[in-house]
Amino acid sequence: MDYKYNDSVAVVTGGSSGIGLATVRVLLREGAKVALCARTEGRLMDVASVLKRDFGEDRVLARALSVLEPEAVHSFAAEVKATFGRCDLLVNNAGQGRVSTFADTTDEDWKAEYELKLFSQIHPLRAFLPMLKEAQGAVVAVNSLLALQPEPHMVCTASARAGVQNLLKSLSKEVAPDVRVNSILIGLVESGQWTRRFANREDQNQSRAEWYGNLANSKGIPLGRLGAPEEAAAAIAFLGSRAASYVTGAQLEVSGGLSRSI
Repeated sequence: MDYKYNDSVAVVTGGSSGIGLATVRVLLREGAKVALCARTEGRLMDVASVLKRDFGEDRVLARALSVLEPEAVHSFAAEVKATFGRCDLLVNNAGQGRVSTFADTTDEDWKAEYELKLFSQIHPLRAFLPMLKEAQGAVVAVNSLLALQPEPHMVCTASARAGVQNLLKSLSKEVAPDVRVNSILIGLVESGQWTRRFANREDQNQSRAEWYGNLANSKGIPLGRLGAPEEAAAAIAFLGSRAASYVTGAQLEVSGGLSRSI
């Protein structure tokens, strides 16, 4: 399917690895110009160098910043406007989850997790909504299945993720019909987090395929495997495109069937 991203501009936060980087690549392949940001400058610049080589210097803008710093995000938005002249799609790609129970989650942990999950959405939204409204564009947020299906060992993250989902639903009403707002809810997707856990596996003779397969089975994933970042990116590209022009306030599960709800 042609998602008609030619001549459009997308912004991807957390764009230097995992789902964020996979999303940057698919959007570039579909013809968009892409501005990406991430916190770690060295890695981001290495990634940007490869992207510019593969897709063209004039189609990639990369800036190192924290989305928790509103002034930095607004400066980034101004640079996107000056460089590309518009923003048609904002992909908010929040950080990793926090493993903790209620008993061992401190007040500082609660505050840090809520700040990260909520303000990593709020600050980019505030900065880019004027351009998105002008372009009749779209927002796609990367959220977790934990928002609807909490786990006791991730109580803090699950609670914050639910708050994000409520925010997005409310926003979809407030900014319609000018801007569409949707999200994907991911289950277990291959990432640096799972790569590190594999490296520290108890049985060092176990292959990657075996370890990931056992993990999928232990988690009860019907498709029997973890998702690939590219599979999440494909869902994001669809929701952000004109192919989803009558879809807003929705969430698309990308979880291999892990959801237990209907």
